[in-house]
This record gives sequence, structure tokens and C-alpha cells, in this order.
Amino acid sequence: MSTLALKGPAWVTARQYRRTLWLAGALALLALAVVGGLRIWAAQEPLPAQDGMWISSTDNDGYLKLRRIVEYVGGAAIVLPGLVAAVVAGPMVAREYESGTYQLSLTQSVGPVEWLRSKLTVAAAVGVLAALAVMGIFWFGRLGVREGWDYHWGDPATYTATGITVLAHVLAAVAVGALVGQLVRRTVPAMAVAALVTGSVLAVFNGYRWSLLSAERETFPLGSQSGLAPDHLYMDSGMLTSSGAPFDPSVCWTRANATPGSDADPELWEKVEKQCYAEHDVTTQYIDYHPSSHFWPTQLIETGIVLALAALVVFAAFRVLRARHA
Repeated sequence: MSTLALKGPAWVTARQYRRTLWLAGALALLALAVVGGLRIWAAQEPLPAQDGMWISSTDNDGYLKLRRIVEYVGGAAIVLPGLVAAVVAGPMVAREYESGTYQLSLTQSVGPVEWLRSKLTVAAAVGVLAALAVMGIFWFGRLGVREGWDYHWGDPATYTATGITVLAHVLAAVAVGALVGQLVRRTVPAMAVAALVTGSVLAVFNGYRWSLLSAERETFPLGSQSGLAPDHLYMDSGMLTSSGAPFDPSVCWTRANATPGSDADPELWEKVEKQCYAEHDVTTQYIDYHPSSHFWPTQLIETGIVLALAALVVFAAFRVLRARHA
């Protein structure tokens, strides 16, 4: 027998969920085949459009379908950890407690720790493989649509499907599922709680990951244009006085809007606005942004944080297991 073959409780776990594993593999192959077919279709008669976008000809809308499928795959990368957490918490752990099946496993010369470890091992391996499959399919499809603005490296779906954080989130989801499954011990509630916890963690990182590194600032004279490259991730913009203090431009917009006749005379509106800026000593505009070089440092920092959280949750899961089977 091959040394890579599963043995003992891990083999039992994999065999127990073999239909789910086959279904996941079939879905991955189907997605790959669909993306490959659409890439061939889209390559027949592509026509360039403005702003770096590409569209299909009137006879061939394969490109638009390819873009839509790639969007779905990117969304799958975001929801995958929640799905993994739900499966581990419900069918793999809570259902065995709910039905009493785990007691049978413990009578087969398998201790509680080995029982849980086998489930975590299989779930982690399958989850990582699923994440790698989603990432590979996204990359394969994106090769044909990378010119689109909506595939910017800072977009949540693109960020998730082209980096390594999804692997860390999947491992954390396995840990959360194992802990929640033991605490709740009912299949459906455990699935809901695990998905909610994992989704909340993802939502927090989606909202605050770009605060892990300080944004850079570009300043330029009032009324001029910034020379920043379009591939940066823009976070904020505004105006500064000569002393460097921030200024709220709505003050001048309100004054210009309240000036009689400004609504019908754009030049008058602009004149009043400029006078207001001069009165408040506004001299500079600024843009806060993340350059593309911040992509991998942010990925590594987020991955480290999530893996640390995963380790703590795994520790808690085994502590709960030992406490209940002491």
C-alpha cells in the first residue's frame, strides 16, 4: 500500500464522506471545463474597447459570459471558508454527537483525540485542495479578462482568489467548525453558528485589512491633477490648508450653491468656490492610496493573524474535547 494512502480513523472519515468529496471534485472539473470552453469561445472574435476593457462581437458573447463566470469563481473563494466551517461543524462533528455515532468510533480502539484529529486532518486537506482549485480556476479564467477594471488586485474577490489568505481562512474555518460542533452538538444549529462566525471574521478583514499597512499619501497643488498610476488602491482624498490642516470642501460647495444665479452659471459657481478656498487658505489636494507593492505584505500579515487565530481555536477545541472525555 502506498505510504500516501490514508489509514485508520482518517481513512474511515474520508470513506464516510466520499460522495461529498467526489461531488466537490466533479464541480471543480466542471468549472474548469466551462472556463476553458468560454476562453476558446471568447478568443474567436474579441474587439478592443475604451479604457482597457474588452467586449465580444455581436455574434459572439463568450467574453461576457467568461467575465461572469470568473466573477462567480471569485465569489466562491470568498464564501468557501464559511462552507467549510459549516460542513465540519455540522455533518462531521455535531451530527456524530447528535446521533451517538462518535461513541461507536470510540469503542474501536480510537481515543477522542485521535477521533477529532482525523476529522481535522481530512477536512483541512480537502479544504486546502478546494481553495487551490478555486484559485487555479480563477487565474485560468482571469488570464482572458485581466484588462477589466473590476479585476483590480484590491477587489475583495480578486484579492482572495489570487493570494494565500484564503488558505489560512479555510484552515481557520476547519478549526471553528470543530469547536462549534462540539459546543452545539446539533447539526443544523452548528452549521449556522460556524458559518456565521467564519463569515464575521471574513467581514472584519474585508473591512479593515487595508489598515494593516499605512497608506501612502500623494499631494499636489489645488486645481491640478494627480500623477498616480491607475493600478493603485485609492483609500481617501481631500484638501489641505497651507499649514497642512485638513479642510472640508463642502463648506465652499455650500457657499457656491447658495450664491444667486450659480445654479445656472457654472463659471459663477466656480468663481465663488475658488474665492472660498482662498479665504480658507486651501492650497493642496491629497490622495491616500495603497500601491500594488502592498498586496503581498498585506496578504502575509493577514495570513499570519488568521493562522494564529486558527491555532488558538484548535487548542480550544481539543481542550473542550479532553474536558468532556476526561
